[in-house]
Amino acid sequence: MKLINMYKLALIGMFISSASVFAEEGAHAATGGTIGPLAVGLAMALAVIGAATAQGKIGTAFMDGVSRNPGAQKSMFVPLILSLVFVETLVLFTFLVAQSLLGKF
Repeated sequence: MKLINMYKLALIGMFISSASVFAEEGAHAATGGTIGPLAVGLAMALAVIGAATAQGKIGTAFMDGVSRNPGAQKSMFVPLILSLVFVETLVLFTFLVAQSLLGKF
């Protein structure tokens, strides 16, 4: 029960803080401000967390498939590597977009 109350409090806090973020957007647009480093850090954190989760699930599915059918390991290896590369590419694209928003590129 305490955990549910903590989630409710966190949700209310996010709603309250988002109002001030949207209010500042007009001021930044008027002064020519850029997206802050905190937003870029949050974007990178979310991308890395999502990619790590996806890569873990991909690896689990590969190991499960190999354990069920060891003879299919060679035919499943290339799709495994390709899927891991595609997931990691999304993180690299997020990094490039985040750096361009900061004005580094």
